[in-house]
Amino acid sequence: MLIFLTNMNQENVTLRVENVTKRFGDFTAVEDLSFDVQAGRVFGFLGPNGAGKTTTIRMIVGITAPDAGSIELFGHKMSYDLQNRIGYLPEERGLYKKMKIVDQLRYFAELKGVPSAEADKRIDRWLDRMNLSEWKKKKTTDLSKGMQQKIQFISTVLHDPDLLILDEPFSGLDPINVEFMMDVIAEFKTREKTIIFSTHLMETAERLCSDILLINKSKKILSGSLRSVKAGYGENLIALRASGAEAVLNDKTLVEKIISHSDEQEIHLAQDVGDQTLLKRLIESGAVISKFEHIEPSLNDIFIAEISG
Repeated sequence: MLIFLTNMNQENVTLRVENVTKRFGDFTAVEDLSFDVQAGRVFGFLGPNGAGKTTTIRMIVGITAPDAGSIELFGHKMSYDLQNRIGYLPEERGLYKKMKIVDQLRYFAELKGVPSAEADKRIDRWLDRMNLSEWKKKKTTDLSKGMQQKIQFISTVLHDPDLLILDEPFSGLDPINVEFMMDVIAEFKTREKTIIFSTHLMETAERLCSDILLINKSKKILSGSLRSVKAGYGENLIALRASGAEAVLNDKTLVEKIISHSDEQEIHLAQDVGDQTLLKRLIESGAVISKFEHIEPSLNDIFIAEISG
């Protein structure tokens, strides 16, 4: 099922990627990819590992150039000045192992043109926000992997970028730190910063993203606002908790598929069957119903259907 949703507002675009292709020898990493990222929104750049997400991001930030197509940032071709408006957290992390944390952060801030006095204020504020103030004068090797991840994030945002690009930002974090980092990222959304968030974790993307782009095997599969993608997918799902419903649910003219959860069932209705039709048949059969709720497909459901299809 191929979906292209292109009714998003074309004005106030932070990033525009048009017909971009990137090859490495005979391998095509990204093929004829086009999309816009609207200002002040969280854009989920989604796909399985190896789909072409990181290659696309590396072209956006100017690490590598596309073989074809164009990339515009804030309405202009990429330049050094524009790069200073980007905060980029790569999937492959990298801190200087023997340097003190504060010295590394000062160095990264200087690279982005932040005055030293202002940098120190921002460093202290961010270390406090990340609960890492006591580690300020420690070396990277003294920190846990999760702590190092937080320090890398701080280095990405110290210059207060207008566009924040996060490539698999939760990789290696425990569940508590994932929740913490999600809260921090959400704070940028409230400040109307533009965020590109690359991941293969659909539940996390569903919680954070306003708009999504799904790619697979170098090509775009679907794109649009999260709400539009779900509405356009066309699934007809029911969350059901009932007893004595087996005979009705086994009727293939009504039900295409059933997914059982711990205390309820997810009912995929057959084509052209409405939820009221199923409800009427259940009541007529004498089934005892404690829950009957029309639900949307999750982003994970859509992801699996598109990638496996």
